Amino acid sequence: MILGTSRSVRVFAYPHATDLRKGFNGLYGLVESELRRNVLDGELFLFVNRRRNACKVLVWDGTGLCLFQKRLERGRFAKLWHDDDTVVQLTASELALFIEGCDLIGKRVLSPAEFMPKAIVSAAQI
Repeated sequence: MILGTSRSVRVFAYPHATDLRKGFNGLYGLVESELRRNVLDGELFLFVNRRRNACKVLVWDGTGLCLFQKRLERGRFAKLWHDDDTVVQLTASELALFIEGCDLIGKRVLSPAEFMPKAIVSAAQI
């Protein structure tokens, strides 16, 4: 996968089927107006079409917008959106699994908790 992201990068899945004819500007507009997020913060945004056989990932890499696209030749991506417009947040690892075709329903946190240096300092003072 070409999206070389760190573990701390946040990924947001747009909560509706998306017309993937949209390009940089159209998807940027959806992020700003409907997700109320700033694309320039470096977060990743995942969009999936209605048939769930194609997806796009929009990300700001510090020098410009990048748009990655994948179309499945067979099968469909897992359904990430719900009927209640809830935005699904994924980790970079979960995004990689999603793009590979894994079903993320009933996912469990398997990786260690996020590193918090403050907790180590507090424990060392005890």
